[in-house]
This record gives sequence, structure tokens and C-alpha cells, in this order.
Amino acid sequence: MTRHAQSERLQLCDELDRLGPDEPTMCGGWATRDLAAHLVIREGRPDLAVGTLVPFLAGRLEREQRRMAHGDYPALVERVRKGAPVWNPMAHPKVDELTNLIEYFVHHEDVRRAQSGWEPRELPAALQGKLWSALKRSSRLMFRKSATGIVLIGEGQGRYAAKLPDEHGTVVLRGTPAELVLYAYGRKSVARVEFEGDADDIAALQKAELGIS
Repeated sequence: MTRHAQSERLQLCDELDRLGPDEPTMCGGWATRDLAAHLVIREGRPDLAVGTLVPFLAGRLEREQRRMAHGDYPALVERVRKGAPVWNPMAHPKVDELTNLIEYFVHHEDVRRAQSGWEPRELPAALQGKLWSALKRSSRLMFRKSATGIVLIGEGQGRYAAKLPDEHGTVVLRGTPAELVLYAYGRKSVARVEFEGDADDIAALQKAELGIS
């Protein structure tokens, strides 16, 4: 089994090492050190990660993530590189591929595209196909706050109706699966996608809050 999630993880860690702890990312105000701390907590500290879902625990999550982010940065990145602890199901290669491919692909691009002079990577067709499959599974959640209908056209992959229209008509989003993933996960400013539809509907989509939040 080709482990695309593992490859994205390792490439992300190489970027984190190369850039250092204080470079910007596309993650709402996080520097590279904050992103690394987030990933360590996500896989290794479920007692803290629950703060993303339980409001009264959010303050503890933020404090501990900040503390971790300002510790030993090389050691922090190395913890991300090693992956989930053995007790976490994500340590199993098949579970890792299912649950972490988009996580690590998006965060890899969060680091890359926050730096000047970035260009999209030439990704293997197999990886584009995996991203397309993952996007179809998650697209209804990602686009749930859009008032427009959404049809995705993935280059080399086909067409997928992600959401029925609500207050507006339907917008067609066209691009490589990688770029469509980035748009769906809220990285609108750096996702290279094309829009087809009524101008007002496209404007409504552009204003919509996309992603998990």
C-alpha cells in the first residue's frame, strides 16, 4: 500500500525543519511552531484535543498548545515525524491513510503557500485520485455553510454534486483534486480553482465559511 499520508507528513516535517519555528502558515495566525504543536496534540494528547469540541476545555487546550509550541522546536517536529503513538489507531498504516491524508496534505500546503514565491506541486496521479476520493467523502461537511449548490469537477477524475442549492443557485468549482481540497478546507485565498455560475452565487460562495469550523 502506498502511504501518501506518511509521505505528506515527512515532507511537511522537512519543511518545518527547514523554515524554523517562527514562519507564517495559512492557519489563522499560527506560526510553524504552533502548527507542529497542534499536530502533536491531535495524535498524542486526546485529553487536550477534546478541547476542540468541548468549549469549557478550550482554554486548557490553548494554554498547553502554546506551552508546547514554545518548547524545544526540533524535538517537537521530530514527534510529528514519528507519527501517532502505538496506542492510537492512527498508528496503523491503513487508518493513518484514511484519517490523515487530507490533514497532512492541507497542513503541508499551509506551510508552503504561506511563503513567498510558492507554486503548486506536480502531484502523482495516484495521490490526486486519493485526494478526490477523500474530498467526496468530506465535501458535504466542508460546504455545509454555503448557501449555494456545489458541483465539483476534478481534473482527470470526473464530476461530483457536493451540495444542493439553498438560497442561491449552483456554482461549479473546477480544478485539480488538490486545489479543490484546499478550497473546501477554507484555504480560498491560495486555492487555484475556477468558478462557473451566476456572479451573485459565486460571491455568496466566496463569503461562506468553509471547512470544519
